Amino acid sequence: MNIDTVSFLGTALVLLVLLVANTIKILREYERGVIFTLGRFTKVKGPGLIIVIPLIQQIVRVDLRTIVMDVPTQDVISFDNVSVKVNAVVYYRVIDPEKAIINVERYMDATSQLAQTTLRSVLGKHELDEMLAERDKLNEDIQKILDRQTDGWGVKVTNVEIKHVDLDESMIRAIAKQAEAERQRRAKVIHAEGEQQASEKLVEAATKLAEAPGALQLRYMQTLTEIGGEQNTTVVFPLPMDFIRPFMDGLDKKEKT
Repeated sequence: MNIDTVSFLGTALVLLVLLVANTIKILREYERGVIFTLGRFTKVKGPGLIIVIPLIQQIVRVDLRTIVMDVPTQDVISFDNVSVKVNAVVYYRVIDPEKAIINVERYMDATSQLAQTTLRSVLGKHELDEMLAERDKLNEDIQKILDRQTDGWGVKVTNVEIKHVDLDESMIRAIAKQAEAERQRRAKVIHAEGEQQASEKLVEAATKLAEAPGALQLRYMQTLTEIGGEQNTTVVFPLPMDFIRPFMDGLDKKEKT
């Protein structure tokens, strides 16, 4: 076997290896291959071993796993004209490889840009208090809008989470003052409600005592007992009119006689 024959066989072997490598494709469980034959869509294949005819067919791999995408920080002006910086994270996956390749160019970039514009649009319709207190509702609203618009791309947006809402220092101080004022208002309301309830109870007690004069005298005696138990040098005893009225009536009768 001469040198030319060896060279020819070596070249043929290399070409055969390249041909087999370009013909046989192995797709993982989470991958699908979109097949184009002479530029026209043929079918979606995979997973496993698939055959692609070189120079005639082309394959585009598509990953079906959930993709976690960070939405860059966006400058948002809330409905009540407060400027905030908001970022989020979006979870999505491809459910239709054919649409993801044919209907949109670079579906990952398209989804990212759509998420940014949707985030600004939705949050701009809500006030700052809603952004801080109702994140679950806002996350759901953004997710539904994104999912509806990416449906034609074969992309399913499964979840959206707002991560941070950053405020200016002046706005943070204003919110702190507002919270302090709210706490003081609640404390005053609770104190006033306590005073009202106490006054109602006192009125009820006075009514009960008025209905039973003997109970008033017993209460008076109990008070004297409590005062007597204290270490006092001087005690002033208040004397109810009910105690001295009989004596005063007696004096009046004597004066008349």
